[in-house]
Amino acid sequence: MAHSHDMPTDLTRNQELVLGALTGSASPLSAYDILDKLRGEGLRAPLQVYRALAKLLDRGLAHRLESINAFVACADTRCHRKGLIAFAICESCGKVDEFADEVIEERLGAWAKTGGFKVERTTMEIRGRCADCLQKAA
Repeated sequence: MAHSHDMPTDLTRNQELVLGALTGSASPLSAYDILDKLRGEGLRAPLQVYRALAKLLDRGLAHRLESINAFVACADTRCHRKGLIAFAICESCGKVDEFADEVIEERLGAWAKTGGFKVERTTMEIRGRCADCLQKAA
């Protein structure tokens, strides 16, 4: 899931370290995985990681994958957008692909409007097998 978006210049040191760990990782990381990776950089307490993650999540620079309780750096080409964000999570290798689909977002928005529901956040997680794992199994 690693990507090459420019690092924002207004992050705190801890936010920068946490975002760097997420950006450089090929797979999602739990808060404790992040802490383990950053102990050498001076992060010692889970609260330091959780505070940095909270700010990164608020800014759309990172996302929480609720089904696996892990975090990834934002990889959407329209980085940091609000709205529908979807993740395809491979059950075999753990690879995560992030994507946005305007058609699904429009349909969910229409459903919400019809039902009088105010959408504050939409995250979809799709679990299955990635193309590489399917090819290896064949």
